[in-house]
Amino acid sequence: MRTPFLAAALLLAAAPAVAQDSDARNLASTCAICHGTGGRALPNAPLVGLAGLPRDQIATQMRAFRDGSRPATVMHQIAKGYTDAQIDAIAGWFAAQKR
Repeated sequence: MRTPFLAAALLLAAAPAVAQDSDARNLASTCAICHGTGGRALPNAPLVGLAGLPRDQIATQMRAFRDGSRPATVMHQIAKGYTDAQIDAIAGWFAAQKR
């Protein structure tokens, strides 16, 4: 009889992580139009694919776009819309994807 309660407790404990993954995936999905679905750019695409890149590299570049220290055409405007926590979530999600 304890097994259903244990299973329910484990599901509830995992819910915040699943929600965070879902939130990060939703935030990252806005990048698909330029960087490819799941961050996998098409071969010979003019923009870099983000899937599998190191989390810190992605987050650092996003912050550089946001604060204007890295020149861009549109990324500086896009990056201004994200908080540090959102940038970290996006970077973590892309880093976890296979190239």
